[in-house]
Amino acid sequence: MFLMVGAVLLSACSGYERVLKSTDVNMKLERANKYYDQKKYPQANAIYESLLPVMKNTRNYEPLYYRYAYSFYHLKDYISASYHFKNFVEFFPKSKDAEECEFMHAFCLYKESPKPSLDQSYTQKTVGALQTFLNAYPQSTRGAEANRMIDDCRVRLETKAADAAKLYYNTGHYKAACVSYQEVLLEYPESPSSDKYKYMIVKSWYEYARKSYKDKQEERYANALNAYRELKEQYPNSKYIGEGEKYYLQADNNIKKLRNEQQQ
Repeated sequence: MFLMVGAVLLSACSGYERVLKSTDVNMKLERANKYYDQKKYPQANAIYESLLPVMKNTRNYEPLYYRYAYSFYHLKDYISASYHFKNFVEFFPKSKDAEECEFMHAFCLYKESPKPSLDQSYTQKTVGALQTFLNAYPQSTRGAEANRMIDDCRVRLETKAADAAKLYYNTGHYKAACVSYQEVLLEYPESPSSDKYKYMIVKSWYEYARKSYKDKQEERYANALNAYRELKEQYPNSKYIGEGEKYYLQADNNIKKLRNEQQQ
């Protein structure tokens, strides 16, 4: 029984090897397509790749390249798949499959986008690719899905930026925290956490002032006061108003103390 199974596997393997080494282009394409339809993507991918140079500028090149790109996708090699889907669009801009491949280029980048704690290079590339897709195909039925992925990517990028600002605050780099939280607010003004970021700016300015030399404290406490006023004005219903007011009152009292000391 084991000998029989081994013989079948060896025969299948040797058959694939013969196809791969063959110079019969039509037979190789037929077998590659058969492997693809059977979901034997490693074999299909290798044979398609061997056919690329000889099939270029023929009528079979477009469908071959389409399946070649998808074979990478099915193998979960999303970086290569993204690259080849983009190539397909550039090679065949008028193809009926160009829109699909433009979308798949972005979708494969999205599949590589990691959780917020990791490097977000692919997340940024995904947003750019999806925006390019939406600009090229504004009426696409894939538009809603593209926008959903953009929203998801922006949440990841926002989380990454907010976590960096939080780390600055937690490690006592209060000025850097102020700057970072302000950048998050500028980049994501519609964020549901925007009032929290403004509150953290109040806290950061307060702590930065408290840790400063006395001749710098009044100015920095004043920045905390201004940040709180902006919090109250821009987010009057924020749950952080109460906590922010404590920092406001303490900063105001500290300014008064500093001025009294200067007058003595």
